[in-house]
Amino acid sequence: MIEFVEYPDRDLMMLDVADKLAAELSEHLLHEDRVSFCVPGGTTPGPVFDVLSAQHLDWGRVSVFLSDERWVPESSDRSNTRLLKERLLVSQAAAATFVPLVSEATTPEEGIAQLSDGLAQHLPITVLLLGMGSDMHTASLFPGADKLAEAMDPHAPLLMPMRAAGAPEPRVTLTAPFLSAAISTHILIAGAEKREALERAQHLTPDAAPVRAVLPGATVHWAP
Repeated sequence: MIEFVEYPDRDLMMLDVADKLAAELSEHLLHEDRVSFCVPGGTTPGPVFDVLSAQHLDWGRVSVFLSDERWVPESSDRSNTRLLKERLLVSQAAAATFVPLVSEATTPEEGIAQLSDGLAQHLPITVLLLGMGSDMHTASLFPGADKLAEAMDPHAPLLMPMRAAGAPEPRVTLTAPFLSAAISTHILIAGAEKREALERAQHLTPDAAPVRAVLPGATVHWAP
């Protein structure tokens, strides 16, 4: 069962989602020593990050990490890490602990063990924000990707390398069981094409629509 929230425009959606995320993080900080905040890459969540970065909460007790990352250097325009550091981990949120999903290793396979060890101590995910592609992928769980079946398996490791026809670079992604274990999940989408994709996803198998792995209990935010 998902909760679907519709907004009249994208600006209002971004503001409202940022407020909801900040409120949830603050609520969990009342009861926990530390909380974790997992976020997507890409340009869509940028306005949410801009608002969140200025929120007055105890960012020093928040661990922030990406749901997936392209295996490119931080200097690349394709780097989600770069976007995160420019849009979220500034102002008040500069005090947060950033947990990387990419290293200087040549390939994801070479670096993934060390990255997994670094990330494991920040689990489970307290608050998860995800996007969804029109192909119904989320994080780097792409339909047809080389290791999709392994990454969707309930016994999958925390992180997996992923390569897909629609993804120019190798990726590293959190796997389905760890994403779906988040305490609170929000999915941010916009436009008629993605709304239709979301509706189709609910009637498809997870291998055809990987976003299904995180839909149960999620709140989906949509604007035209």
